[in-house]
Amino acid sequence: MRQFKTIFKYEFKNYLTNKVFVGVTLALIILLGGITFIPRLIGSDDADSTVNIADMPVMLVSCNTVEAGNLDSDIVKTIFAETFKDYNIVVTEENVEAIKEKITSKQAECAFVLDSYTSYTYYVDNLSLYDTNAETARQVFQNMYRMNAMITEGISPEAAQSIMSAQIEYETQSLGKDQVQNFFYTYIMIFALYMVILLYGQMVASSVASEKSSRAMELLVTSAKPTSMMFGKVLSSCLAGLLQLAAIFGTVIVCFNINKTYWDSDGIMAAFFNIPTELLIYMLVFFVLGFLVYAFLYGATGSVVSKLEDLNTAVMPVTLLFIVGFMIVMMTMSSGNTDTLLLKVASYVPFTSPMAMFTRIAMSRVAAYEIAISIAILAVSVVLVGVIAAKIYRMGVLLYGKRPSIGTIISTLRKEKTRR
Repeated sequence: MRQFKTIFKYEFKNYLTNKVFVGVTLALIILLGGITFIPRLIGSDDADSTVNIADMPVMLVSCNTVEAGNLDSDIVKTIFAETFKDYNIVVTEENVEAIKEKITSKQAECAFVLDSYTSYTYYVDNLSLYDTNAETARQVFQNMYRMNAMITEGISPEAAQSIMSAQIEYETQSLGKDQVQNFFYTYIMIFALYMVILLYGQMVASSVASEKSSRAMELLVTSAKPTSMMFGKVLSSCLAGLLQLAAIFGTVIVCFNINKTYWDSDGIMAAFFNIPTELLIYMLVFFVLGFLVYAFLYGATGSVVSKLEDLNTAVMPVTLLFIVGFMIVMMTMSSGNTDTLLLKVASYVPFTSPMAMFTRIAMSRVAAYEIAISIAILAVSVVLVGVIAAKIYRMGVLLYGKRPSIGTIISTLRKEKTRR
């Protein structure tokens, strides 16, 4: 235990005094904390939230065709103005060529040329990937056609308008989990785990690999227990990562509360800080255990590298293993069905369970015993992987020259076990 404490303190101090580590932490604190002040700054510069219609992009509407002659331009303008609130609606009698010229010369952003209640052409210069105006207008014209049909059949315009504007009230009650709400929490946790494992796992592997260039490590490895060294390195990196995240998100929380009144109470930022306590606890548990499993793997891999230049190639299998689990979870989340057999199996595999089980907890109903089994398997795996990684670490640090193969590593570990 004394050896572990000494190594842990030494490695942890190295993280806290590392200029890159401190610099990245401060940069993220300033950046993310500053983002929370944006609504306050915008609000102070523009106290009047009323939008001047002259500043809106122009949408032209033309009823200047023979078939569309029976369309009331005032009604058309009113309906378009209610539907497209972000546009300045201008009814024009110009021909199609003049309308096209105005769009290409940026005098108007888009235009609708109406042929009848059931036919129109939408003109725009560059069609954006997110432009839904044409589809939105389809519903508008469908309602206009129905209203005109009712008026033609003798129903008064007022009665037709009342029928078409009837509001349907509904309520949704989820008896399980709200996937829409929890999708955001799940995505943040998985993405954060992805970034931390790739960043700190690589740092652990680099630290171990660089130590092989120091002959003093031979004396240290033979005098100190490999488990103390490996666990000291990995746990110190885990604590450093958690402190970094706590500092960053703690600052963001404080800054957000200062500017809370300037943010939309139903927006993404507000939803992020309203994460349920139960979900937050599970997030921390799976986050820490998942990080430890992969950090031990990265450490063991780094110990068998002969040259630092070979490190990226050596850790590639570990990285690919994590990416496979990441892709399985992301594809399942996108499908909306988190109760698939693949995800259930992945919930008990220690290399994928940190992401898979948390996704199931957040987005579906999972029995308490299933969660307990998954956490137990993951916790035991952390210890087993850590012990095996420590043995590989002791063997790998003492090896020089050609990188040992997997078969050589297994054979050496068996011989060491037989001697004992």
